[in-house]
Amino acid sequence: MKFSVLKTTVFGAAVAALASIAAPASAAEVGACLITKTDTNPFFVKMKEGATAKATELGMTLKSYAGKIDGDSESQVAAIETCIADGAKGILITASDTKGIVPTIKKARDAGILVIALDTPLEPADSADATFATDNLLAGKLIGQWAAATLGDKAKDAKVAFLDLTPSQPTVDVLRDQGFMMGFGIDVKDANKIGDEDDARIVGHDVTNGNEEGGRKAMENLLQKDPGITVVHTINEPAAAGAYEALKAVGMEKNVLIVSVDGGCPGVKNVQDGVIGATSQQYPLMMAALGMEAIKKFADSGEKPKPTEGKDFFDTGVSLVTDKPATGVESIDVKTGLEKCWG
Repeated sequence: MKFSVLKTTVFGAAVAALASIAAPASAAEVGACLITKTDTNPFFVKMKEGATAKATELGMTLKSYAGKIDGDSESQVAAIETCIADGAKGILITASDTKGIVPTIKKARDAGILVIALDTPLEPADSADATFATDNLLAGKLIGQWAAATLGDKAKDAKVAFLDLTPSQPTVDVLRDQGFMMGFGIDVKDANKIGDEDDARIVGHDVTNGNEEGGRKAMENLLQKDPGITVVHTINEPAAAGAYEALKAVGMEKNVLIVSVDGGCPGVKNVQDGVIGATSQQYPLMMAALGMEAIKKFADSGEKPKPTEGKDFFDTGVSLVTDKPATGVESIDVKTGLEKCWG
């Protein structure tokens, strides 16, 4: 009797073991990593929400990592190493250092991991298997065109301040900055580089690390350089909020036109309140959700995502949000922007 029970138990265990070897990986075993620049910026918070919700829907596992501040590439490198060690099927990343991260990205791809850049293309862009992003050049152009059209004849005498992201000039920073210049009518010289322009209207550039305090300090620095600034381009809405506070502190908030990119709910409300004149709205939840779907598809079939026709990335859309529309510049109003906002 004891032998019979033992034989049955051993046989059952062997069958189960063979079944687990023969059976394809279950959806729950498809692991993915999300690596963002920070975990405090509302844009990246919403991105994480989108990835988490989609992982739950698809039965995937998700581990999330972030830099301590915008520009913290070391933490992102460590996160990729962890994802490789964990045997992840895919990595979604918004890179802080779009050039410096590439060797580590290559290690992940060499290990058979699908790597998708979200929002911020790598340098070169094909260092990732795919990029899901806003057309950041278009986002910049839209606010540049709107600012020029709003100022009219005054645009030719404008004094423009640029509140950028970090000294490393990640692609998202360059694209928005140079896009604004194109839209505003400034010769960008080398479109892949910030700061080589010679237009007399440019007061200068400073970096913000994409946060409110950085925006305030950068604005103060540029006001010391030229207190007659009339237009401010900001990398994102937290930086724009900081710039506004610096202007308000010296009684200039009503004399300066601030434009930005993001489309988060606080930023759209700042458009409504007149803090920001116009902002280009992007859709981070969609980026992350589509990224998770792509990883699942890759794990199931080996198929990699394809870019939008005519572009080298998958375009997740952008809309200009303002309650002061300008002739010739397509936009949506604040009410619509609030219906689509995040954060």
